[in-house]
Amino acid sequence: MTAFQRARSEEQREIRRQAILDTADAMLNEMSVADISLNELSRRTGLAKSNVLRYFESREAILLELLDRAWRRWTADLPAQLDAGIDPAEPVSRRGDRFAAAVTASLVERPVLCDLLSAQAGVLEHNVSAEVAARYKRAAVANVGAMAALARHHLPELGDNAPQLSAAMIMAIGAVWTHARPSEAMLAAYEADPSLAIYKMDFAAHLRDMLATLTAGALARASS
Repeated sequence: MTAFQRARSEEQREIRRQAILDTADAMLNEMSVADISLNELSRRTGLAKSNVLRYFESREAILLELLDRAWRRWTADLPAQLDAGIDPAEPVSRRGDRFAAAVTASLVERPVLCDLLSAQAGVLEHNVSAEVAARYKRAAVANVGAMAALARHHLPELGDNAPQLSAAMIMAIGAVWTHARPSEAMLAAYEADPSLAIYKMDFAAHLRDMLATLTAGALARASS
């Protein structure tokens, strides 16, 4: 825990702000979004909770900023993974499957991003002001746009359908992540009744299939 002196300059305030973000980011590597609390964040930063709230209006505002940070890092690294996984000489259907597989593989390595995306609409976009919500949504639109540009680069056949595909993929990532992490009660139900286990999802396998289906559908729509 670091003991901070009162921040008096804009530079000091920015240092304090980044320290809060970095501490919350480190916590996300230890626990789920649902388990992140302002009390623990305050303890780890050495700040009173009221002081944390001077820099961010809520826990959700902090996590939205971390979601944007993680999302931008992902889209910065994704081009190399897509280039390595997709042969531009292959038929479009094959490229579409490889696109879905490469995106899935990149996300398996980024559980924090997946957890944040799964909480985005239902949790993180609540308990924030209109100003914070709008700032985050503008960043999200830009991130979806970056993803669409990558999709269009490898699958030019998508045409104007690339942004819609990218937005649908982001929603699918969050949904599959949530369902691939059932509660203890649900795990017990699967064990007690094996017939229910067909609903138990493997994140990588189910996400790859879902993204491939979404991609195939977007390509079919674009060609019709």
